[in-house]
Amino acid sequence: MCKRFATYCQEHGIELQSKSFSLEYDTNIPRQAGLSGSSAIACAALNCLMQYHDIEDRIPLTERPQLILSAEAELGITAGLQDRVIQVYGGMMFMDFSPGSEHNRFERLPAAQLPPLWLVYSNHPSDSGAVHSPVKSRWLVDVNVRREMAEIAVLAEQGRVALVEGDMASLADLMNRNFDLRRSIFGDDALGATNLHMISLARSVGAAGKFTGSGGAIVVFCRQGTSQVQKLQGLCQKEGFVMVKVIVGNPTNNNTA
Repeated sequence: MCKRFATYCQEHGIELQSKSFSLEYDTNIPRQAGLSGSSAIACAALNCLMQYHDIEDRIPLTERPQLILSAEAELGITAGLQDRVIQVYGGMMFMDFSPGSEHNRFERLPAAQLPPLWLVYSNHPSDSGAVHSPVKSRWLVDVNVRREMAEIAVLAEQGRVALVEGDMASLADLMNRNFDLRRSIFGDDALGATNLHMISLARSVGAAGKFTGSGGAIVVFCRQGTSQVQKLQGLCQKEGFVMVKVIVGNPTNNNTA
């Protein structure tokens, strides 16, 4: 991150202070659970560097996700912009990565529109990069993969509408459909028995569930309320999965854009 940060500043005429520093990190994000742990560290490092050099107003929010991704790419991490966008912007964001558009479209949505959500994750992690790696090559040659990924993009549009209109039944259906498409694209062997079991547990009590990322954790919507949550909590405890309530982070101050 330090290398990419210095390169960016040089290319954009941003003068950095000539002084030494040390950069250390600690994290409580479960490792390789599809919870954006590596990009969170890179994003935090960028925030520290900008604050240390007092240039938070010189690097726009719109350019930070790509800067973070470029640092991870140098380490051989296979990923896209989604995790970096939400870590940079905070809150709840709708993201449009439509091909052919000159710029990606990021739209802030009120987090208050979200229903209560639950995070379920396994203490036995998977390598999210390994899950992602073959998909790009398949996308280039497999028309079915391209079609299903296009449908996932449509689900995001439909999910935005469901949230705005307060249609929680449709939101639950869309979450389930998202997982079904992901399962079709990647296959059971790539997703792994543990990930499939977490989804199975959620669906066994009538809850909706989908991956938070590429595996290791799922986000669950218990539309029937407390009794449904308690049933799922009991099953997760029995199977050794961790279940915690989702808390949406605060949006980034736009004054730093």
